[in-house]
Amino acid sequence: MKTVFLSLLISLAALAALGQYSVDWSTIDGGGGTSTGGVYSVTGTIGQPDAGAMSGGNYTLQGGFWGIISVVQTPGASLLSIARTTTNTVAVFWPSPSTGWTLQQNTNSVSSLNWSNVTAAIQDDGTNKTLIVNPPTGNRFYRLFKP
Repeated sequence: MKTVFLSLLISLAALAALGQYSVDWSTIDGGGGTSTGGVYSVTGTIGQPDAGAMSGGNYTLQGGFWGIISVVQTPGASLLSIARTTTNTVAVFWPSPSTGWTLQQNTNSVSSLNWSNVTAAIQDDGTNKTLIVNPPTGNRFYRLFKP
């Protein structure tokens, strides 16, 4: 009887010890980039905060996955540029006129062969041709192509 009671007591102690530790949730987020302003700079990579915002004082950090919008310069083409707008969209633009050149996009990589013509409306104010896009959840690359 004493042995059974001792075994039961040891089992209960082991179960109580195991109950003290738990992992409620965990996550590993990917992506990366740098944000600068004034004398401060923040760079994030794997292990960045989960999607959402953290704030304290005058600072806020937006977490989650970061996409890339980038341009690929084509030899002989006009300078293709990108800029963030005040409405949190992105402008892809190049000098006008650029006769014979077509804007193409790719979501895979710069070296991929999967380029396709942009079908969205491109504005032309006589100085620049501009495409306005919403930031993607993934990567997007743009280039000028002359068939």
